Amino acid sequence: MPGPIVGILALQGAFAKHAEMLQQLGIEVREIRHPEQLAQCDALVIPGGESTTIMRLIDFAKLYEPLQTFASQNPVFGTCAGLILMSNEILKDTMVPFKWLDVAVERNAYGRQIESFISDVDLIISNRTQKFPATFIRAPRICQIGPDVQVLAKLKEEPVLVRQGGFLGSTFHPELSADPSIHRYFLKMISNWKPTC
Repeated sequence: MPGPIVGILALQGAFAKHAEMLQQLGIEVREIRHPEQLAQCDALVIPGGESTTIMRLIDFAKLYEPLQTFASQNPVFGTCAGLILMSNEILKDTMVPFKWLDVAVERNAYGRQIESFISDVDLIISNRTQKFPATFIRAPRICQIGPDVQVLAKLKEEPVLVRQGGFLGSTFHPELSADPSIHRYFLKMISNWKPTC
């Protein structure tokens, strides 16, 4: 049985690294720049980058409503800016996100580009805890989580990887690690996914 086809929103940001990671896992990847391309995919990755720019490009490409429709039926994984766009609320910001994940986030809360860092986080997936080398680049902070949100990784007791149903969101960049655990977890989510409607 063929594996899933994973789309990567390729408007701006670190989409190529996600493609490399998934291809190393034997997954067929499609770069998404136009609404009709979503129909070819079983799931979607929204990469890191500049969240305001990505949202403007989504609007320019007339992808906003197609993405909403796609996300109602398929799993989505957002990293850094992708998480910001998926969130329910962006604190101290006027941008209106997609509201897929019941979290409130603050942009650039871990500092500027020059203050980027790598730190081991406690990753809790597959019924075990492991260390994961997480790269934080102008990372958002998850300030609030809803009751249906599951915390899968923490940094100093703060949530940095969360899941709600078919949505997975990370404040850091797992695609910059040599460890494919989080992408492999997302693929498991895809294989077990059953649309609610």
